[in-house]
Amino acid sequence: MIRSLPFYARLAYVLVSIISLVYIAIIGQTLLAPLIFAFLFALLLLPFAGFLEYRLKFPRALSSMVAVITLTAAIAAIFTILGSQLTALAKDWPAFKQQLLATTTSLQRWIEITFHVDNEEQMSYINESATKAVDTGTSILGHTLLSVSSILLSLLFIFLYTFFMLLHRRLLLRFTVSLFEKQHSVIVYDVVSQVQYIVKKYIVGLFLQLLLVTGLSCAAFWLIGVKYGLLLGLISGILNVIPYLGIFTALSLASLVTFATAGTSQVVFVLVSIVVIHLIDSNYIMPKIVGSKVKINTFIALIGLVLGEMIWGITGMFLSIPVIAIFKVIFDRVEGLNPWGILLGEDDSHPETKPAIEEVVEDEQNLGKK
Repeated sequence: MIRSLPFYARLAYVLVSIISLVYIAIIGQTLLAPLIFAFLFALLLLPFAGFLEYRLKFPRALSSMVAVITLTAAIAAIFTILGSQLTALAKDWPAFKQQLLATTTSLQRWIEITFHVDNEEQMSYINESATKAVDTGTSILGHTLLSVSSILLSLLFIFLYTFFMLLHRRLLLRFTVSLFEKQHSVIVYDVVSQVQYIVKKYIVGLFLQLLLVTGLSCAAFWLIGVKYGLLLGLISGILNVIPYLGIFTALSLASLVTFATAGTSQVVFVLVSIVVIHLIDSNYIMPKIVGSKVKINTFIALIGLVLGEMIWGITGMFLSIPVIAIFKVIFDRVEGLNPWGILLGEDDSHPETKPAIEEVVEDEQNLGKK
């Protein structure tokens, strides 16, 4: 029925569907974002909960609760380490501000000697800019601390949603299958199985990648002698989860803190170490550990990151890649949506192989010559 429609009608259907989904995502962020996080966590914890239920004979409610408590303890440990380091940084904030201004003053003198720029005007302008930047950072930090309650409330709902998804997983599966006709049950079960497999492998791979990048960053910062090396290493590992953009954010934060606490001499070593770690991660850790389970081309991944940030901010950037991966699994296995799966996937064509369109053109040209 849909295929018999003209192209502009099908295009209108697609555009209306995309606009509707984006609008629903914007107005339903408070509900949808925790639900998607809970869905990903439930898929990740499903093998563990199944092991407790079928091997150790735990009741389903108890196995689901133990799985969620284990996840909560792991996340709490990460936040505890991060919070202790942020507390130490907050205590040193006045000294951090003073060191930043002193380092900036030294930089001003070097600029005056090198480029013969008036020192008084330069110092007045940069001091004013630095003071505003530090004050802005202080207000942002205070606002973040005030919003801790809302973050904790969101985490509470995520854990509750995860628990109930694990508890009622069979009901949710039966509901999903019943939405489609019986002849499509095999495809639905295959999609559910593939989504569970890909999401589990992807999240586990990201967690291992986070641990390795954090360990390498902490070791590098410790060897360089950077203050708050543990905090910067942990932030670098967490931000590295965001493809392409996370490395630049981590690079900026580490350079700023190092510049303010140790001067310009160690900034170069920090920059080099982060770039080297990123090269190791992108060329070895990511392909070997994550294993390209999520086969999404870089162009679509970048667009997904931008759209995720536009719709849900940082939360959208974290969720964009796994959500696109889930859509790709569905598109690849649903008739009529296969072209969209091709668009999201990687380019598997070999350089030495001519595309089909070029072969057709050459055949037409050869026939014309004959």
